[in-house]
Amino acid sequence: MAPLNPASQEAIDRLRRYTPPPTAYGQVPLSRRAAVLILLYADLQGDLRVVITIRAKTLSSCKADTLSETAFQTARREACEEIGLPDINQPLPPPFSVEHLCELPANLAKTELVVRPCVALLHSFDPVTGANADPETELIPRLDALHQFFVHSTNHAIKPHSPNNKAQNAAVDKLTHQEETGQVQHYRVFGMTARIIVDAARVAFAREPEFEHNSHFGDEEMINNLRRLGRLSQVRRPGDELTREMMERAAKLS
Repeated sequence: MAPLNPASQEAIDRLRRYTPPPTAYGQVPLSRRAAVLILLYADLQGDLRVVITIRAKTLSSCKADTLSETAFQTARREACEEIGLPDINQPLPPPFSVEHLCELPANLAKTELVVRPCVALLHSFDPVTGANADPETELIPRLDALHQFFVHSTNHAIKPHSPNNKAQNAAVDKLTHQEETGQVQHYRVFGMTARIIVDAARVAFAREPEFEHNSHFGDEEMINNLRRLGRLSQVRRPGDELTREMMERAAKLS
């Protein structure tokens, strides 16, 4: 693959440096823990993309197996089961490898699952052997139910031009041209999936979206407040689902 362009390299460095605030993930019962993998990779121009399953609605099924399982282990295991990406204990076909970058603040699903987003970078160059590959032709097509989306600063979620970043501005202009000429296919990403990706982009590119969005990352405060109200217990009942009334009650505890 092409090396990361300057804007993408800066984004990856920010994700590597990111330290999330204290999380309630380890305090909730096993039955409430879930994790999801945000897998980034570089295209031939060095722009970052994120791999998303077309079955993103199954995000609520990415549950932890044991109390000792880390969020990254859960996310990698579920990615293996759902799309065929080798899990954390399995090798990828050379020259591919996965680097774990950071975890983001936990999000709260309507089904009262606490979901920990885990951000990772798919490398496709082996510095030892010199082997190089294009993820979009040699790995991703082998995986099931996938589409690729821009998570670069060229995405609508991020303010476009930056006065001091020529490489980034050129990437914005290129994507704009591709969109205008029909070379880019768009898919609608919504709900928790969209929110998690936007949060990852906010960290990576140190920018805020132009559209309305939550000012905070994740739902750590809401999770703690719900626990104070006796929610998120070990036993999950079929009817467990957050209502507006319950959310408003929890918000008043802040």
